[in-house]
Amino acid sequence: MNTKSTTKRRSEGKSASYLLDTQVGFILRQALQRHATIFVDHMGEDLTMTQWAALSKLLEKGPCSQNLLGRYTAMDAATIKGVVERLVRRGLVETNPDPDDGRRLLVTLTADGAAQTERWIPAAHEITKETLSPLTKDERAQFLALLSRLK
Repeated sequence: MNTKSTTKRRSEGKSASYLLDTQVGFILRQALQRHATIFVDHMGEDLTMTQWAALSKLLEKGPCSQNLLGRYTAMDAATIKGVVERLVRRGLVETNPDPDDGRRLLVTLTADGAAQTERWIPAAHEITKETLSPLTKDERAQFLALLSRLK
């Protein structure tokens, strides 16, 4: 079978049954791109969404192992390691061996990291508000509830 006839057959009929614009992954990616743009507009390019997730979770939970922080923020081991390393270089967090288990690394906000995180909270609320702004109050609650069920 030649490639031209295979390609022609794929483009006839079947492609009409799959419309990318209606697929959940495509729509979620577009929504995430919009949210990321709003995030940068409010937080600037010096702070990434993954860095913010780590900082805000540390402020909420307190010191924890790097592994647990990764689980709290839905990041794999390699990603959280890189995030923590960048935050350490910026002086926002510090790492120390866990006194109860020297194999574990505890991640802690520095005083500056805690202060910066506190200062960024109003911007984070504004990011959420702006991201959800096309929805009514009831739609926002429903949307967040439905998204949570997809995790």
